[in-house]
Amino acid sequence: MFELIFLGTSASAPSVHRGLSANAVLYKEYRFLIDCGEGTQRQILQSSLGFKRLNKILLTHGHLDHILGLGGLVSTFSRWEAMEKLEIYGGHWTLERVKDLLLKVVLRGEKLPIKLEFVPLQPGLIMEDNTFQLSAFPVVHRGADCFGFVFEEKSRRPFLNEKAEALGIPFGPERRQLVDGQAITLPDGRPIRPDDVLGPEIPGAKLVFVGDAGRTDNLLEVAHHADALVIEATYLNEDAEMARQFSHLTAAQAAHLAREAGVQQLYLTHISRRYREQDVLDEARAIFPQTIVARDFDRVKVVKDK
Repeated sequence: MFELIFLGTSASAPSVHRGLSANAVLYKEYRFLIDCGEGTQRQILQSSLGFKRLNKILLTHGHLDHILGLGGLVSTFSRWEAMEKLEIYGGHWTLERVKDLLLKVVLRGEKLPIKLEFVPLQPGLIMEDNTFQLSAFPVVHRGADCFGFVFEEKSRRPFLNEKAEALGIPFGPERRQLVDGQAITLPDGRPIRPDDVLGPEIPGAKLVFVGDAGRTDNLLEVAHHADALVIEATYLNEDAEMARQFSHLTAAQAAHLAREAGVQQLYLTHISRRYREQDVLDEARAIFPQTIVARDFDRVKVVKDK
């Protein structure tokens, strides 16, 4: 299960009720911040999320409404937060812009008590452990080096306690070995294979996050059967030409993608002040009923649909 917290859901400029782009994804001990628009650190505090262990920042692209909050956030981290390292992930152009902001404007040669690590993104795996993996994929928007992210739990096989007890398998490291796929031998000499005590494979949850985007045909495969898809809906279909001109999506385009990809739940964000929220929702739901227009501080749990 992933927990998703929307910290800023406005497009381009903040509104009275919506801050600029920022989102948090929580999974076990991991905490990821996706984008960091102006005012993000206040949104983090207001959400009760706090800064603890928020040490991995994933940037979809380098436009100012997605990165300007890094200045204040890093300044705060350098003075108040007990954190050894802050990792900032982004495309090459994005990281160059972020380095200018942080190193030339905010810090200006000041030595930080924390290590700043700038990690260039490429399509493919970013990190994994034995239960989940995080990957990046290319997104078409204005400029180069735009990325989206896939958070995916690895499939697992449940341990069948009743079978283990019937076979006389003691509690302890033997059960852990079987869960890890290793055969064991009991003290009486009987061999026990993982298949003897593990149930059928259960797929994990899949969360796909897209920032700003100008087309969806190249996102169909990566969004396939996602349990949750987060994507922008900056325009309504009546302004489709403007959306095309500025390389953004309409609510209808996002909904068509969700329907074609077999997504379970669609979350729309990057909402323009020019439209009523209800109009955005109505346009999308006419195509894909399982749509929610995200609001600042919404918290959702992403689990595998049974």
